[in-house]
Amino acid sequence: MLRVLSTHIVLNHRLHPGLLEHAQRAGAQGIEVFAARQHFDYTSREHVAELAEWFRSNSLEAFSMHAPLYPDREMGRAGAPPVNVIHPEKARRIDAMDEIKRALESAELIPFRNAVIHLGERDDTWSPRTIELALTALEHLGAFARPLGVRLLVENLLSEPTTPEHLVTVLEMGHLDNVGVCLDLGHANITVGTAAAISTLGKRIVSVHVHDNQGARDQHLWPGDGTIDWSATTKSLKALATPPATVLEISYSLPDTPSDQAARIEKSFALFG
Repeated sequence: MLRVLSTHIVLNHRLHPGLLEHAQRAGAQGIEVFAARQHFDYTSREHVAELAEWFRSNSLEAFSMHAPLYPDREMGRAGAPPVNVIHPEKARRIDAMDEIKRALESAELIPFRNAVIHLGERDDTWSPRTIELALTALEHLGAFARPLGVRLLVENLLSEPTTPEHLVTVLEMGHLDNVGVCLDLGHANITVGTAAAISTLGKRIVSVHVHDNQGARDQHLWPGDGTIDWSATTKSLKALATPPATVLEISYSLPDTPSDQAARIEKSFALFG
């Protein structure tokens, strides 16, 4: 199972080669770059080129990019609306897809293999209209990403449209066999449970967001600091025909020092053998 570190752990810092080297020293084999403008400014040709040069010179794989959740540098705190490709308002959907495409364009220089996509927000509801909007978004973004060599991965969230069962429905109805799934274990723990999520999504799982919580809030804790049964979860993941990449997605707000982070990153990867 490929060991991937999400840069979500340093989301409050501008992403630079030194942080990537820190991930490499901690045992990561790949990186998921979190596309938040204050962290990874995908609209800056200079910033993208700086990171692309580092990846060209190092063995760490640019495994995936997490699509932006907000179009600004404040993560919505200044009032910018979330990026929502299934929003009822057409203008909001167009803006959301344009923002994701801006981020995807960074794959012209950084060879991302995958892009993790959120289908909406927590309060979105499940309906035939939601299915239609989700299919339109995935088909449109997929057509944009494919020439860049990027595969889309949809993520299970905490909303009705993104339960494991509903994600499978969307992918099957659209015959979207080229779209994979990023299974978020923290989100699964709060909703249907990790065992049920793995069983439902099965062979569609390409990557797994690894973090923990107490079962009520999306805390992005280190594995073992919450209520997930890691022994059973890792066993189920290893039983899949193609074991997915493990993407450690830890909160940037936890009080760990850089040396503590390195030790805990290594320990977390060790859970998966």
